[in-house]
Amino acid sequence: MIKITDAAAAQIRAANNNPDVFEMILRVAAYQEDDGSVNYGMGFDTEREADEHLVINGIEILIAASSTPYLQGVTLDFVEMKPGDMRFIFIPPYSAEDGPAESGDDAATTE
Repeated sequence: MIKITDAAAAQIRAANNNPDVFEMILRVAAYQEDDGSVNYGMGFDTEREADEHLVINGIEILIAASSTPYLQGVTLDFVEMKPGDMRFIFIPPYSAEDGPAESGDDAATTE
């Protein structure tokens, strides 16, 4: 399933202290485009009966069943893209023959 780095977990905890989202749970979603690429997203939400409810690196997350296949092996991180530009990124797993991509390749960002 999805992994959450320590940096991402710390930033999510800080964001969850906002009164507008206090006591809400982080929803992580993914879907596949017609061209085969995968889009990732996240935001605070309330739980629904059909959602998978997980705790990863101390963070409660919700995942709809339709997103589960696209989140297998994905890592959610919080990184500095360039000086002063911090973002959450979703890093997909790499196949053995591809190997890890160069920094920034194949990483989806969310703003």
